[in-house]
Amino acid sequence: MQKEDCMKKRLLALLLTLSITTISLTGCGSKIQATNLMEEKKPANPVKMTSISETNTIAATDFAVRLFQQAKNGEENTLISPLSVLPALSMTCNGAKDETRFQMEQTLGMPADKLNDYLYSYIHHLPNEKDCQFHLANSIWLRDAKDFIVDDNFLKNNAKYYDAGIYQSAFDDQTLADINNWVAAQTNDMIPTILDQIDSDAYMYLINALSFDSKWSSIYESSSVSNDVFTTENGTSQDVELMHSSEYEYIEDENVSGFLKPYSGYSYAFVALLPKEGIPLTEYVNSLTGEHLHHLLTTVEECPITAGIPKFETEFSIDLIPPLQTLGIHDAFDKDLANFSGMGSFDSPWERLYINSILHKSFFSIGEKGTKAGASTIIGMEKSASSINPEEAKEVILDRPFLYMIVDYENRFPIFIGTADDMQ
Repeated sequence: MQKEDCMKKRLLALLLTLSITTISLTGCGSKIQATNLMEEKKPANPVKMTSISETNTIAATDFAVRLFQQAKNGEENTLISPLSVLPALSMTCNGAKDETRFQMEQTLGMPADKLNDYLYSYIHHLPNEKDCQFHLANSIWLRDAKDFIVDDNFLKNNAKYYDAGIYQSAFDDQTLADINNWVAAQTNDMIPTILDQIDSDAYMYLINALSFDSKWSSIYESSSVSNDVFTTENGTSQDVELMHSSEYEYIEDENVSGFLKPYSGYSYAFVALLPKEGIPLTEYVNSLTGEHLHHLLTTVEECPITAGIPKFETEFSIDLIPPLQTLGIHDAFDKDLANFSGMGSFDSPWERLYINSILHKSFFSIGEKGTKAGASTIIGMEKSASSINPEEAKEVILDRPFLYMIVDYENRFPIFIGTADDMQ
């Protein structure tokens, strides 16, 4: 076979990351027909959990901020889940070598082995409670092909650190159904279809699904919700329903003011950051660093706050290859330079795996009872009783573009990060 013909056959690793919130994570999708190899790859002894290093959390937060800055699309609502993207990229990095691996590690902020340990410990420390549900799932899908031998250590590492389901199949119509059924099951049928077809050159799919569904620590009463106006940065007025409450964890620096609002169980919190008058939201986002954001989130002031949050829903979809290229990952997307030989080998030296696409989808809904991503239902909070003197209280009313996050209370890592630029 001529080199030119082999070049046409070069194979791709399609990386899909999904960020969604659902009511539950035990959806009943159709039975998956593909062979699950995970049990034979997963070690008998689980990884030993370690304490969460603040240095590593800051590094992960810095990646989250830099990726979000590149993903931000003008004055449109933007939403990503760093905790969905990081495991998907880390699993992929476990199969990278040489310059490809170096570029990925530099961009991710730490060596792959350290990132494996950090994410394993961080994810397994996250609470999953009745009124505050968190779920994360990973899977790897392999083409059952005679010309490709998958590296066993690659599979074992990802089964070990990411509990990844490993499925081998013919990459036919049944595989397409299986992948869509797997996603549907992880999202309680919130996303019934993620792929329209299996690419003829695809040999591997790496998929992450993340869900968060929580009630507020106190649900809003109907009397706490009022009709109000949200003003976009171009001066457009939009009608919104504003939820009023009293909060007690205040955030402020010279450029922004905000607050943390706890979810049920005080394991997670909604964070709102409102740039001060005259500072455009995009300008503020671009000024952030991971270290500064971590400092803001961990040095809150306890004081009374009069808060207002608009009810809104948003969804966002993006191919992350351009942002990641800007951040320094290049070879992984180049069919001539990519080195993912740690994933396996082909019969022909001309054939290799490279990343053809990275799709990231996210959904977010906030209301009186709590927060969900990917669901059209409304979650919200109740205004807690308070004896705050209005003259003593800080005020943060989100009636113009703002930055928001969902963070865990212990480490303050942004599980979701987004901007609310537009309420329509």
